[in-house]
Amino acid sequence: MIDVLLGLQWGDEGKGKIVDYFAPHYDIIARFQGGPNAGHTLYVNGEKIVLHQIPSGVFHPHTANLIGNGVVLDAVTLRKECEAVARFGADVRRNMFVSKRTHLILPTHRALDKASEMQKGEGKIGSTLKGIGPAYMDKTGRNGLRVGDLLDKNFTTNYIKLRLKHQRLLDNFNFTEDISSWEEEFFEAIEFLRTLNIVDGEYWINEKISAGQKVLAEGAQGSMLDIDFGTFPFVTSSNTVTAGVLSGLGVAPSKIKDVIGVTKAYCTRVGGGPFPTELHDETGEALRKAGNEFGATTGRPRRCGWIDLVALNYACMINGVTKLVMTKADVLDQFSPLQVCVGYKVNGEETHQVPFQMTRVAMEPALRQFDGWKTDTSVCKTPAELPAAVHEYIAFINQQIGAPICWVSNGPGRDQIVAL
Repeated sequence: MIDVLLGLQWGDEGKGKIVDYFAPHYDIIARFQGGPNAGHTLYVNGEKIVLHQIPSGVFHPHTANLIGNGVVLDAVTLRKECEAVARFGADVRRNMFVSKRTHLILPTHRALDKASEMQKGEGKIGSTLKGIGPAYMDKTGRNGLRVGDLLDKNFTTNYIKLRLKHQRLLDNFNFTEDISSWEEEFFEAIEFLRTLNIVDGEYWINEKISAGQKVLAEGAQGSMLDIDFGTFPFVTSSNTVTAGVLSGLGVAPSKIKDVIGVTKAYCTRVGGGPFPTELHDETGEALRKAGNEFGATTGRPRRCGWIDLVALNYACMINGVTKLVMTKADVLDQFSPLQVCVGYKVNGEETHQVPFQMTRVAMEPALRQFDGWKTDTSVCKTPAELPAAVHEYIAFINQQIGAPICWVSNGPGRDQIVAL
């Protein structure tokens, strides 16, 4: 069976640490979508490491890790990551596998991403400029190159054909930046990629499931960035929700058991797009500092605000969430009072649904106030040690959401998580 672990907000919920926490209980960790715009931060032996494409079970020697076909893969980033995790003792040639059907991000995809975003001016969506959108466009346009194509003797010829097509598009953008160094890096990384375990991912994972092995599907970004159900057009280019597991790994719906959703105790967002509970005041700045809210991939400061139960309910519904993990509860230690968004006031009327297009309506959050706990929760190991105000905060959210909070993360460390 497959359990799914994914983010319920706009990404950056702390999924990497949570996957690392659950990994010992699974035989396989599988990434099913997204690209190197993901930034899953883990602390190994007290040292920080950020994974962008490698599944977060890589530091557990008895856990296999699959990069599924729903991912778009940057070979240059992957090579650097593999070198980084090797310094921590991880052996990717033994416990990491890459699906042949995984699409490749080419240097010209990065160039197209940059050229397109530059042309948008004030309408920029906040792309990480990693080439992810153009790579997915080539996938749906049936032009892309895949990892399995590396095993074909005509790979270089096919690459040149696609590059020439991209160059015509770049000429239309008047993009003149020299990307020859990107190409040199790319072909070096391609040679490295050929040395890894390249498999028929859909057969590989289904055989493991049939043999009784347990799989944890690891999501990237967050549900509110889903290409279909997120705050379009300020979204990523893949399906970040549970449905993406099926097409991103090649498994049947009947194989999915639990869906574990991850939410912060508050909200953050990187880049442009609507954010109903965003704080533009000193409290928002204090949240950013207390939570060290800067992008793991980009370093960009994250926009901060109160937890949004309308969006959270929506994400739980779309994903079929059965259990919740609340992260960064300790960040709220210094704040009182706390606010919780329980509805949206849209054109003067309260609603509990996410509008089709948030940017087209006048809206503000309907807030419910709670007392803070003003206590250091980062040292708590058991539910009994958590302050009563934390339990009240969690109990209210549980009443509003269709799935219970079963774990609370109260710090970045591997051991800083309380099972409720």
